[in-house]
Amino acid sequence: MNILVINAGSSSIKYQLIDMEEEKVLAKGLVEKIGLKDSKITHKVNGKATEIEKPLNNHADGLDLVLKVLVDEKIGVIKSLSEISAIGHRILHGGGKYDKAVIIDNKVLEDLKNFIPLGPLHMPANILGVEACQKVMPGKVNVGVFDTAFHATMPEYAYMYAVPYEWCEKYGVRKYGFHGTSHEYIAKETARVMNKDIKDLRIISCHLGNGASVCAVKNGKCIDTSMGFTPLEGLVMGTRCGDIDPAVVEYIIDETKMDVHQVLKIFNKESGLLGISGVSSDMRDVLKEANNGNARAKLAIDKFVYSVKKYIGAYAASMGGVDAISFSAGTGENRDDIREQIMEGFEYLGVDFDKEANKNFVRGENFKISKNSSKVGVYIIPTDEEMSIARQTKELISK
Repeated sequence: MNILVINAGSSSIKYQLIDMEEEKVLAKGLVEKIGLKDSKITHKVNGKATEIEKPLNNHADGLDLVLKVLVDEKIGVIKSLSEISAIGHRILHGGGKYDKAVIIDNKVLEDLKNFIPLGPLHMPANILGVEACQKVMPGKVNVGVFDTAFHATMPEYAYMYAVPYEWCEKYGVRKYGFHGTSHEYIAKETARVMNKDIKDLRIISCHLGNGASVCAVKNGKCIDTSMGFTPLEGLVMGTRCGDIDPAVVEYIIDETKMDVHQVLKIFNKESGLLGISGVSSDMRDVLKEANNGNARAKLAIDKFVYSVKKYIGAYAASMGGVDAISFSAGTGENRDDIREQIMEGFEYLGVDFDKEANKNFVRGENFKISKNSSKVGVYIIPTDEEMSIARQTKELISK
């Protein structure tokens, strides 16, 4: 069974074709600059990349090109599109309605369009990806896997905001959480590596990339996560401010005469590591400047580390303890210095951190970075959202 995984952006399509019998990636790639003159596809098979420039007017054109390279005699990996069993789509928002993967029919598609106000930056592109597949591959099963779904198990007291209750009922104002597909994968992999039943574990999953979030997983279910109504809440991120007093919005509007949309754009695009350091949103660049004596860059790092430590501590308290802490995504997987700073001071939880293992980790592999004497296991778990989407797609269509 081959599953085609699609992650559609506003002008791009990321894709992977995965053989689910062996869970092997046959091909993957990126279509970018859709709608522009210099649109192109980068197609990779066994690490070898082929780049093709071609005018692509819309997502349907982009997907058509994806299918052509997949069956191409020279760079393709299948002989016919009939070898694709289904398409799994990464969908940002389930609107509090979808708590698991679903086959996308007309009713689901209509719901997705209704969720656009909850995710205006991502949902239109996600929908375009589905519609492009329906057009180019009519009759194929399309499955939606939602970034919010894993967080649907949060108890009401965790996802509610202390605002008038009818705001939640009428307008959907509540915590939804994001990165759910990644956190689910990380938690399951952590349990597998520990050789324990996930239902017996309390896991804190740290997805630390340019976008970053922490998730508390108790007995296999999410009970809380740091992102909220939008991905803006929670940790300090590359360009997002994270937790902030909402009264700041009114104050800055009064002081600068900007409107609310301008302020929120700054919160999303010009804050976080970039806003504090004035250097970059890229952790590598900020660390380089901090090591060169840039005080603002060091402050940005300190603020990021502190925000992660706070959520780890809070989630350990909310779960009544913790059995494992796992790091993933760009910073979480690759920055031993950041991991070490985050884990400093958690001895009271029973963490016996292994600094040598942390420095000598093997990139791209699950890796334990706590000592055998540690009551809490600490791990690096490279996330694989595409594989998670493919697994959920396979499980659904197999039923």
